Formats: sequence, structure tokens, C-alpha cells
Amino acid sequence: MITKVDKNSVRQRRHARVRKHVSGTAETPRLNVYRSLNHIYVQVIDDVKGVTLASASTLEKSVREKVAGKTKTEAAKIVGTTVGERAKEKGIETVVFDRGGYLYTGRVKAVADGAREAGLKF
Repeated sequence: MITKVDKNSVRQRRHARVRKHVSGTAETPRLNVYRSLNHIYVQVIDDVKGVTLASASTLEKSVREKVAGKTKTEAAKIVGTTVGERAKEKGIETVVFDRGGYLYTGRVKAVADGAREAGLKF
């Protein structure tokens, strides 16, 4: 019997495989991306302490006003810029990019581009 492949479970396995090698420290925290069908969530995480240092998503009121009427890719770039600015305020210069098992294209790439525009280095 042929069964349909669950793309999310494939993504989660890919993410776990990458996370064995990618970890954030206090000097270079991890920039994590999660995308749902309608929204995108980004966090800057220090894995040593287990603390989120900065975050942004399309659900926040300040970001929601900026992304009104824009495409999901344009919204992702705004979220990337927002999290980049918040990380710079906390004194974070460089991060390790964790794409969450997603392909580096579309909204995930837009987040990375936005964060780079805000001044973060990968």
C-alpha cells in the first residue's frame, strides 16, 4: 500500500539531524525560524543557558501593523529585520542560522535577508 509522505515529519527529522551540529552560545546565539501556513516566528536563542534573547513574529501587534496587506515573503523579511534590530539592541552581532529543517528559499531566505539588513552577521 502506498502511503502519503508527511512533509512535516520529514522536516522534523532533517531539523533534528542538523541540530546535532548547530548550537547557539552566548557569543553566537542561534537564530531559529519556524514557519506555519500563515505566520512566521523567529527567535535568537542561547542554547547553553536555554534562554531566548530576542524574538519576533507576524502575530505581534507592532509587526502586524507593518505587514498588513503584504505577501507572506515580504512579511517574513519584516520579521527578520525586526528580530535583527532587537538582537542588535541586546549587543548581539553574529548568529548561527538555524533554518528549522526548511529549505533555504522563499520565506526562510527572506528572514535571513532581513536579519542581515538589520546588521546581523551569519
